Amino acid sequence: MARLELHRNVGQSDGWTDVAEGFQMDGESGSVQPSDFITTKEGITAMGAHDRSRNDNEERSSISSDGIDRRDFLSCMAWAGTGLLWTFSGGVPTSQLFAETPSPAKASSFSFVQISDSHIGFSKPANIDVTATLKAAIDKINVSQSKQQADLILHTGDVSHISKPAQFDTAEQVIKGAKVDRVFYVPGEHDTSIDGGALYREHFGKGTLGGGWYSFDHKGVHFMGLNNVLMLDSLGDLGPQQLEWMKNDVSNLSSSTPIVLFAHIPLWTIYPQWGWGTDDGAQALSLLKRFGSVTVLNGHIHQIVQKVEGNVSFHTAMSTAFAQPAPGSAPHAGPMVVPAGQLQSVLGVTTVNYVTQNSPLAIVDSSLAVKA
Repeated sequence: MARLELHRNVGQSDGWTDVAEGFQMDGESGSVQPSDFITTKEGITAMGAHDRSRNDNEERSSISSDGIDRRDFLSCMAWAGTGLLWTFSGGVPTSQLFAETPSPAKASSFSFVQISDSHIGFSKPANIDVTATLKAAIDKINVSQSKQQADLILHTGDVSHISKPAQFDTAEQVIKGAKVDRVFYVPGEHDTSIDGGALYREHFGKGTLGGGWYSFDHKGVHFMGLNNVLMLDSLGDLGPQQLEWMKNDVSNLSSSTPIVLFAHIPLWTIYPQWGWGTDDGAQALSLLKRFGSVTVLNGHIHQIVQKVEGNVSFHTAMSTAFAQPAPGSAPHAGPMVVPAGQLQSVLGVTTVNYVTQNSPLAIVDSSLAVKA
């Protein structure tokens, strides 16, 4: 979500200013795009310095003799809802269509689903029925269970829009309809804006520590649910108490243990002008240098942004409520009105597959417009 200086007004009845209707989803609004991003219709891939240095040659080589940009073609397919399975090996992403059947060698030990930014209680032109689109996301998960069983759901925050009891109740009832064993939550700033997260923790954070952080293990993977929304300034913040807990939490783990961090605001800095990053995120990630596979799952920005740095794969998810503009492509962050009939193509769920080998997790994004 937008922070303080980004025209967000926490605690008031609307809380947002919609981005103007007709905003171009492909970023062709005339605004300057940040140089550190490749913007495509299925999301944004952030580049490291070594990626930028070779980007011009890669752009030229991706265009074949028939004039078709194969990479952009795949991007458009994903935006239209085909969905891509991304697997990272040695920092290099490879993909296959979501509908393809994994080969036996890559069969998952287990999978889980990420949903984010449900914003129950929001009702403006960007989406006048966020409960219906959350239900659509849960229905999509349930249909896909017959093809690929997911053990868990992770919700990466902003369950509610303004922390009201009825909003939490509605979200809880809808998500209970998911045919999975467990659902795990972390708070977003919209869940903590009124009472510091007390009501959120009553619904979704019982048994958590401090402001709502915790960890658990599932089939050999160590999950850490973090809260980076309680000490907000212009960016998210974890704070010294939570960082100390993180250090102690992983101290006895083998370096071969796959780690999944999930928090609301991205732990890496995507676009600080809009508050899209965490002040002490780098400090948190430094605690995990010795681990061979670290996956970081976030929400907050309502779009897919992904990056790989060494042993760490970063991924942000689409919202189940509304889209936001690409970084720097609009005057400010906020709900983005899309053309009629296209809302579900910019909302979606993320499936993560754990393969029993020393490799990063495979991540699938799928829009609500596509049948499971």
